Amino acid sequence: MADKIIRVLAKDAPVKASAITAKEMVERSRQIHKTLPVATAALGRSLMAASMMGNQLKEKDGSVTLRIKGGGPLGGITVVSDSQGNARGYVVNPLVDLPLKGPAKLDVGSAVGRDGSLTVIKDLCMKEPYVGTVPLVSGEIAEDITSYFAESEQIPTACALGVLVDVDQSVQCAGGYLIQLLPGADDAAISAIEQGIARVGPVTEALRGGLSARELVEQVLSEFQLEILSEEPVEYRCYCSRERVTRALISMGREELNSLIREQGRAELTCQFCDKVYHYTNEELEGLLASL
Repeated sequence: MADKIIRVLAKDAPVKASAITAKEMVERSRQIHKTLPVATAALGRSLMAASMMGNQLKEKDGSVTLRIKGGGPLGGITVVSDSQGNARGYVVNPLVDLPLKGPAKLDVGSAVGRDGSLTVIKDLCMKEPYVGTVPLVSGEIAEDITSYFAESEQIPTACALGVLVDVDQSVQCAGGYLIQLLPGADDAAISAIEQGIARVGPVTEALRGGLSARELVEQVLSEFQLEILSEEPVEYRCYCSRERVTRALISMGREELNSLIREQGRAELTCQFCDKVYHYTNEELEGLLASL
């Protein structure tokens, strides 16, 4: 089943929601970065959160970046989504391995750490991006996203994210939802959402049977009449290119570029998001230097 993201609006209450299934996206990130299970789960949850937040943007060329620094052994997570919900990311230490904190329960909170912050950067195609930073609540990602919306954007939010890793370390299923109250929501709407969340239970258990993103959000919000705003495929997508890397080399300036040529005579630059390596010969570097 292809990865999908869906956005809905309740017809009978001021409630909006997004849901995602992203097994292939998270598995692709695992293959690229060779993550062990707890890093797979942490990076996967972050990718899905960014994807849903990016998909909410109205700006066609906008983007959302999440930077999570929790002081745990993972060493930090960076993920970026475009406005369609296609996401990419990396974790500093992908080979972290921690004991389970329960039956089949990966200890993402301890791997990420709690003594740190979540920073959200929204590029809305204006002169300056919007930047909001909040302290981490648990390091479990979903609770931290909920805290961010409450503190930085004053939007009551319920977020659930789950990644189920199989015995061979591949991703068995991954998905989540983001439910938000709009101005005017009353106690009845809040109660109905809480009951739906409790009824569906953990996301990975709900998805294990093959639920789609649409079925997931319909089950959680079964007390509401829903209008489908959009439903589209998403994927792990990196936008790196030789042209972008070349611009990065040029931006080093004449002095640093000259030093690179003198000391190494060549360059190998690796994209942090997809691990693609770009090679530059001495002659190519000399050409860039001449162009300055």
